[in-house]
Amino acid sequence: MRERNREEERTGFQEGSAYGETYDLQTDFVMVYGINDSMPERIRQWRSRGYRVHLMTGVSWGGYRDYLDGKFDGRPHWDEAQRYKHGENIIHGTSADIPYMVPTIAYSDFLFERIRPAVDEGVDAIHLEEPEFWVEGGYSEAFRREWRNYYGEPWIPPHESEDAQYRASKLKAYLYARCLDRLCSALKEYSMLRYGRPLRFYVPTHSLINYAQWRIVSPESKLLDLPSINGYIAQIWTGTSRTANVYEGRRAERTFETAYLEYGIMQELVRGTDRRMWFLHDPIEDDPKRTWRDYKENYLKTLTASLLHPEVSHYEVAPWPRRVFEGRYPSEDGSGKEGIPADYATVLLTVMHALGDMDQTDLKTFGGGGPIGVLLADSAMYQRMRPGVDTAGFMMKYDGTNAVELTDEYALELLNFSPFYGLTLPLLKHGMPVRPVQLDNVRRFPGYLDDYRVLVLSYEFMKPEHPDLHPALAQWVRDGGALVYVGDDGDPYHRVREWWNRGRRVYRSPREHLFENLGVEAELPEGVARVGSGALAYLRMRPDRFADSAEAAERLRDMVKAAMESLGDPSLRWSPANHFGIRRGPYVIASVMEESVHDRPLELNGRFVDLFGPGLPIMRQVVLPPGRQAFLYDLDYGAAETSGIIAASSRVEEFLEEARSIAFTARGPRTVKAAARIRCPAMPSAVEAESGDGTRVALPYRWDGETRTLLVRYDNDPAGVRITIRT
Repeated sequence: MRERNREEERTGFQEGSAYGETYDLQTDFVMVYGINDSMPERIRQWRSRGYRVHLMTGVSWGGYRDYLDGKFDGRPHWDEAQRYKHGENIIHGTSADIPYMVPTIAYSDFLFERIRPAVDEGVDAIHLEEPEFWVEGGYSEAFRREWRNYYGEPWIPPHESEDAQYRASKLKAYLYARCLDRLCSALKEYSMLRYGRPLRFYVPTHSLINYAQWRIVSPESKLLDLPSINGYIAQIWTGTSRTANVYEGRRAERTFETAYLEYGIMQELVRGTDRRMWFLHDPIEDDPKRTWRDYKENYLKTLTASLLHPEVSHYEVAPWPRRVFEGRYPSEDGSGKEGIPADYATVLLTVMHALGDMDQTDLKTFGGGGPIGVLLADSAMYQRMRPGVDTAGFMMKYDGTNAVELTDEYALELLNFSPFYGLTLPLLKHGMPVRPVQLDNVRRFPGYLDDYRVLVLSYEFMKPEHPDLHPALAQWVRDGGALVYVGDDGDPYHRVREWWNRGRRVYRSPREHLFENLGVEAELPEGVARVGSGALAYLRMRPDRFADSAEAAERLRDMVKAAMESLGDPSLRWSPANHFGIRRGPYVIASVMEESVHDRPLELNGRFVDLFGPGLPIMRQVVLPPGRQAFLYDLDYGAAETSGIIAASSRVEEFLEEARSIAFTARGPRTVKAAARIRCPAMPSAVEAESGDGTRVALPYRWDGETRTLLVRYDNDPAGVRITIRT
């Protein structure tokens, strides 16, 4: 572990409560949540504890009753609540006082006035979370007005046709992009004019994959076109990643695989840009009915999935740590509720502080072959409704993994988002590192596709919003890429009013325009065709069908393999495996999958510190069966080091090594037992801890002579504990 400067902002958390010693995680920054009257005092409290302080608040919902009731500007604004077609407001959680909002100009002005006091308090950055507009919405008076202004025509109910739904969704994305641009630009100007101080803005948002499956519209990649936005937080956690999907005909939770794909699209969102991305983890989740064992198992899956994407090395280590370290949840035996197990608390802090050391440049992956990109566009959120299928609230009609009420085929596809998972899980489950690639970025960034040799694409569940995507894709193929196109042109959204059917040349689907750019016939037969130095593989089949059976999944894999082989490049290999792994400097991360090519465990041999072990044990052999993950520190990496902190469940500061002693200060939340594994040049003669009041106590320790490392356990204290090791 390296001693970190808080200005790097590598780790942080969000918290709506006042400062508390039991959830003082000692990260680099804290996001004070909410813009109520207590906000200025909470900002001051956290800053006084040494944190860099940001503000976070909801941009599509919040405790904004003053605005809704007209106390802000004298005019009620309940007409701006998002609304179902039957007239009910779409609410956040269970409170009728907190509807999701249509982001009008007036609403943006209200948020400006409510957030401005945080700028006056000198926050370093502001996070406007979850710009969300539900697919079932689009019926409020405010949205009808925005439709008339944007399209210059009378409003059309979104459920009446695919075209109306598609156009409504495009408008929803535009409205939140407009709101964020207006709000962030105005507050940046205010900060600079009033204080001469630059201000940064970030958007915490679910992944494009999750929003599409949950049927929510958000600007996502459109925010890259706004210079007022400095980056994102990838809001991915058990609550999103345990959403069930279908693989080989079986609907189930696949937390690791889904998280792997979710973090992948968020990494891709900012790849090649100067925008910051933090990956979020949650040691529990929003559902309070789970047990601590359930929370831990799924947390380790999402955490590991995130660490397999090395281009991101900044993390939000927890939302709402107070509910983690003070909350009580059902016990395993059903006898009542219990607080966080001591061992889990220790592991969490160990991991959280290790995350601050992930900016490693020595990277090596092990497992499957080279990356395969599956293109995904913002427009996947635009066609998540079909006329005649009433899907409002349909997610409530499912019990775990089994269908309860819905029988309509299209409604089931909407629930499962099978067109996307049908193209990704058959490859991912065989150990191929699948990366969802942001299609919209192809036109934004020249050379965006250069890191890929194989791409999979379908327009049966999304559409290209701009025709200039296709010349770029075609050139990539001619230069040596293999494009696997999947689709039967049966999607009714091909008929929406868009560029491919409104110009001088009319195409039945955007695929025909793509094939024209590739120089092949629109009615090309299935198979692999050479295009320049590259290849086009064509499967005339709906992408959701590849989720239906093992035979269909194998058919997709066969076509992808054929496309790879057609390039004649020996460096492109199909290497099936049941695991993924990566080395990030001294850290080794691995996950073994179920439902894969085999069920053999992964064995890792060497000398490792197990960062998932509360006592930071030394492991000579790590055996991971399917469904398990590992986060290890390799003691043989940089073996020339003779002293230093390997891992600790505290923030480590003021490390000092002298001739016969090593000392450091450890800080962490009170009530959590800490552990530290330390390299020492010789066996200690004594270890002691000195608290802030000068009290000194001897600490028991465990010495490992072979690795010349020391394990120390001590009580955390946010004020700091000075540990001295005498040799």
